[in-house]
Amino acid sequence: MPRTTVAAVLAVCIVGACPLAAQGVKGEHLNPPGLAKPTGYTHTVAVSGGKLVFVSGQVSLDREGNVVGKGALKTQAQQVYDNLRTALAAAGAQPKDVVKTTTFVVNYRPDMLPALRDVRSAFYGADPPPASTLLGVQALAREDFLIEIEVVAAVP
Repeated sequence: MPRTTVAAVLAVCIVGACPLAAQGVKGEHLNPPGLAKPTGYTHTVAVSGGKLVFVSGQVSLDREGNVVGKGALKTQAQQVYDNLRTALAAAGAQPKDVVKTTTFVVNYRPDMLPALRDVRSAFYGADPPPASTLLGVQALAREDFLIEIEVVAAVP
């Protein structure tokens, strides 16, 4: 067995990886002891088997194309997560299948984080959170958009 494989196996055993909930997909949520303990995300998610689903960045548009929550980040975030749920379902996926998320927030400030975490926690529930990146950006595709989120999911 190559040295890197042995090291990876040992790291998984030490960290106590959690399996993904999706049947037929082998996955591990890894938070190695050499990294700071994450809050609301997982440092590394390794996936094998099943299919990968890539969801384009979702914004706060309702089904008719109207912006929901103009000027209200938390309201827009809720609409975005509702849209993500719909997009995932179209591919046979659920929030528990998400392994990576990237969030873009216009003019992000750290005081916005609690509102984002509230909505995000409701979306993912008690399942291990996915690997995650949060980026502050100057603007999104339309002036009224405050947040955009893209995800990758792994399903059987």
